[in-house]
Amino acid sequence: MHWDPQRRLTILLFGGSGQLGWELQRCFAPLGIVVPASNAQGRVDLSDAAAVRESIAQARPNLIVNAAAYTAVDRAEEERELAYSVNATAPEIMAQAAAQLGATLLHYSTDYVFAGDDAVPREPGDPVAPCNYYGATKLAGEDAIRRSGCDHLILRTSWLYAPRGINFLLTMLRLIDAQRPLTIVSDQIGSPTPARAVADLSAQLIAQACSHDAHWWQARLGTYHVTTSGQCSWYDFAQEIVRVCHPETYVPGVVPITSSEYPTAARRPRFSLLSGASLRAKFGVALPEWTECFASVAAELGVTKPYPWIP
Repeated sequence: MHWDPQRRLTILLFGGSGQLGWELQRCFAPLGIVVPASNAQGRVDLSDAAAVRESIAQARPNLIVNAAAYTAVDRAEEERELAYSVNATAPEIMAQAAAQLGATLLHYSTDYVFAGDDAVPREPGDPVAPCNYYGATKLAGEDAIRRSGCDHLILRTSWLYAPRGINFLLTMLRLIDAQRPLTIVSDQIGSPTPARAVADLSAQLIAQACSHDAHWWQARLGTYHVTTSGQCSWYDFAQEIVRVCHPETYVPGVVPITSSEYPTAARRPRFSLLSGASLRAKFGVALPEWTECFASVAAELGVTKPYPWIP
C-alpha cells in the first residue's frame, strides 16, 4: 500500500459502534474515507457471511479494518456456533476478499490465544494455546487470515477499556458511585490498555505504510502486540481507579480475592502480558505505561483533575 496524494484511502470499518471501533473512526478520518460496514439491510451482522461479503463488494476498500468480535467470554462456552462465525468465519471472509481486491486487512486479536500459565511476556511468534473457547475462536480467525495470503496486520491487545461500552473501568465506576464494596481478583496479571491508545497507534502504522514503498510495507506485515507497558492485577487496577477518580468519596474499599473465589464459565489466563518489542523494532512505536494512559482516560471522563503530562 503506497500513499497516493491524489487518492485518499477507502477504509471499510467493521465494528464501528464498539469501544475500539468508535475510536478508530476518529483516528483514521485524517487518512481517508472511513466507511462503516453496512449493506441494504443496514448494519452488518457478522454471523451472516453473505452480508459480510456484500458490504465489502459495495465499498471496494483499500483497507479493511475489523474491530468487531464476539467478546462475551463466558457465554462463548455455550454459544459456540455464534462465537465461531463472528470471530473466525467472518475474518476469513474479509481476508479472502482483501486478497481478491489487493487490499490490506487490519484485524484485532487477543492475549487469550495464549494459555497464560507462566509469568513470561509473550512474543507474537510464541506457541499459542487458548485457555477457553473465546480464545480458540480468535486464534482460528488469525489462522484463517494468514492462510488467505492477503496483506494483513494482526494486532493482539489485552484488558481493553474506554470511556464508553462495556468494560472493567465503567463497571468499577458504577459500583463506586453506588458505594458498593469491590472484591477483585488479584492473581491475574496484565496491562490495562485504552481503546483510544490502540486506535492512535493503529493509525500511525497505516500512516507509515502510506508514506513508504511496497517493499517496506511487505517487510512489516504480520502479527504484533499492542498493549501499554508495565503490569498490574485487576485488584491493582481497581485500586488505581479509586485513587485517581474517587480518593475521598469512596468508603467501602477494595478487597483482593483469588480466581478460585470468583469462578467463571470460561477460564482466564493468569498472566496476560504481551511483549511489544517487535512492534518497536519494526515501526518504532510503543504505548506508554498503563497508569499514564489511564490518567488520560480518567481526565476525558471528567472524573479526575488533569495530570502534568496531559495537555
